[in-house]
Amino acid sequence: MRKLATIRKIDALRPIPDADAIECAVVGGWTCVVKKGEYAAGDLAVYCEIDSWIPHEVAPFLSRGNFPRVYNEVKGERLRTVKLRGQLSQGLLLPLSVIPFASYIPDDDVSELLGIVKYEAPIPAQLAGEVKGMFPGWIQKTDQERIQNLKEELDYWLREQHVWEVTEKLDGSSMTVYLRDGEFGVCSRNLELKPSETNSLWKVAVRNDLELKLRRANRNLALQGELIGEGIQGNPYKQKGQEFFLFDIYDIDTSKYLTPAERKAFIEEHDIKHVPVLAYGAELSDTLGINSIDGILKFAEGKSVMGMIGCEREGLVFKSKAMQCSFKAISNKFLLKGGD
Repeated sequence: MRKLATIRKIDALRPIPDADAIECAVVGGWTCVVKKGEYAAGDLAVYCEIDSWIPHEVAPFLSRGNFPRVYNEVKGERLRTVKLRGQLSQGLLLPLSVIPFASYIPDDDVSELLGIVKYEAPIPAQLAGEVKGMFPGWIQKTDQERIQNLKEELDYWLREQHVWEVTEKLDGSSMTVYLRDGEFGVCSRNLELKPSETNSLWKVAVRNDLELKLRRANRNLALQGELIGEGIQGNPYKQKGQEFFLFDIYDIDTSKYLTPAERKAFIEEHDIKHVPVLAYGAELSDTLGINSIDGILKFAEGKSVMGMIGCEREGLVFKSKAMQCSFKAISNKFLLKGGD
């Protein structure tokens, strides 16, 4: 599960040009604007990631004197990527005094304690469907960790010269279809859905013969990907209709993802569309010229290769060719334009 609010050490504080009252705090791979003098390098604080829904009682100043918004019946505000005096600010730092107890260590997850949850955009009616149950616990959810939280891991991957598959992260709606012990199912990001002739996820699964293709494979697998097109996230790619683009295959029996090579062989055999692959077998430093988190984030910016309209891509996903590890890098240009 994503840790939205954690105890973190402030690695450094940097001045912001022409700013007298604010400065930039560095926490791992994140930069966050704070009041000048409020913190010192080495201090512990509560760091809240972007997309966190912060209850009004925890940080009333986020509403800037206005009535707070409401999400899932909780008054508060959503944290988004912003620029202040030209400085990128992602997330929120809060003093340890917001925690109602004195025992804590770095990396402790205090999200539940503070009532902080992940903001999820409302699901369009054609995607919501009739709920069969929660997302199956025996399938891993599709949510890679952000590179900003993986500083030590990145240092290791660079030293060991890991080789990666790099794919474009599409701006759509998460979709999973599975076959387990003869039972076929279709899921959104958080829910399993009952069969339906009107639900978009089920319609696309049926149109693409995904159940038949899984049965032919004769394995307990989950196909995971992005549903894009009309009525989804504003359809940035100007796609006609709706289409499923696969990005992962999960082996339910072994609780592991297929390797990029195994996935490539599967989609070629069963004729399944795949998200765009921008690099295959790339070492970060030697092949891509990347040796830092900032370098990866800069590399993530660019135009989508979907269609010919040149919209800003959401970001990139990196998957190791040899190990069960992956991460995502969301384009800051995309986030600053209001992307989710």
